[in-house]
Amino acid sequence: MKTPIKIGILISGLALLGCDTRTYEDITGKVIIPETVKFTQDVKPIIDRNCTVCHSPGGASSFFPLTDYTLVKNAIDKILDRVQRSSGDPQKMPQGGNLSQADIDILKKWKTDGLQQ
Repeated sequence: MKTPIKIGILISGLALLGCDTRTYEDITGKVIIPETVKFTQDVKPIIDRNCTVCHSPGGASSFFPLTDYTLVKNAIDKILDRVQRSSGDPQKMPQGGNLSQADIDILKKWKTDGLQQ
């Protein structure tokens, strides 16, 4: 009876060690940020992947939608603030996860590049 328990604990421990929230880009550092960042091709996929589950009609944060260019453009300062907060901050976004540093850098560069569509 003790052996199955020990095996279960060992497997659970190995599974926890295998959990990693870093992305391929974070691990390898092989991210090429476009010369000019544009909403449709560079920013929208990040927002769609990480934000619109909650920030769209029917989502938990539907009162603050991030579903199109104008909405995201008008909220970029707030988005950058929230995604760069430390883990454990209740206002950090996305909830339950992190954007990769590459995604954050793309959002920053989009703002620097003039928020091009």
